[in-house]
Amino acid sequence: MVLVGDVKDRVAILVDDMADTCGTICHAADKLLSAGATRVYAILTHGILSGPAISRINNACFEAVVVTNTIPQEDKMKHCSKIQVVDISMILAEAIRRTHNGESISYLFSHVPL
Repeated sequence: MVLVGDVKDRVAILVDDMADTCGTICHAADKLLSAGATRVYAILTHGILSGPAISRINNACFEAVVVTNTIPQEDKMKHCSKIQVVDISMILAEAIRRTHNGESISYLFSHVPL
């Protein structure tokens, strides 16, 4: 794994579409911290978090690991205080409604329903 750029004295945010066992994202977090990042966060669309994932996150240098609720996370949150969940049900519902009614989906890029 090669780090491109300078993270010294900066907050680093890792973004990934999904994380299963979290080996790669934890390795990336270690790289960032070794390169001088002050804090490391991870943002994941789908937190599968299987096998050793929770143990790896607990032992990693993350301040927080933010995942969406596309997969239930309640049980995993009991074992890892670093996991935070963002509810995306309203945006998915609005996207489905707009698709059904032939309305613009790109509108949601700048107008997120709460």
